[in-house]
Amino acid sequence: MNPVWRIRLAEQAELDLFGITVWTLENFGDQQAQKYAETLSLAIEALEGGPEIVGAIAREDMGPGIRILHVARQGRKGRHFLVFRAAPEQTMDVLRLIHDNMDLIRHVSPSQDT
Repeated sequence: MNPVWRIRLAEQAELDLFGITVWTLENFGDQQAQKYAETLSLAIEALEGGPEIVGAIAREDMGPGIRILHVARQGRKGRHFLVFRAAPEQTMDVLRLIHDNMDLIRHVSPSQDT
C-alpha cells in the first residue's frame, strides 16, 4: 500500500479556490458553485497519491519540481489546473489553481511559498 501524502495549500491557492467559487456562484448559481467546489476538492484530494498521479505533467519550465494536474477527472468537467510540487515529509504543496486558458508560467513564481 502506498503512503498517503499530506496536502498543503499555499495562501495564493486558497485565494484562488475562494475566487473561483465566488465567480462560479455569481455567474452560475449556488448549485453549480457547490458542484465545482467539489470537483476542485476531489482533484486536490487526488494528490494524496503523490506527485506521480496519473494525469500529472512535469513543468520544469515553471520551476524545479513543478507539476500540473487538470481538475477535469473521473467524468467531472473543469477548466482549471492545480499547480503543485512535492515537499519534504510526504507533503504536496498546491501553489495555485489556474484557469486552463491562462498563461501558467506568468502566474506561477518558481519561489512561490506555501
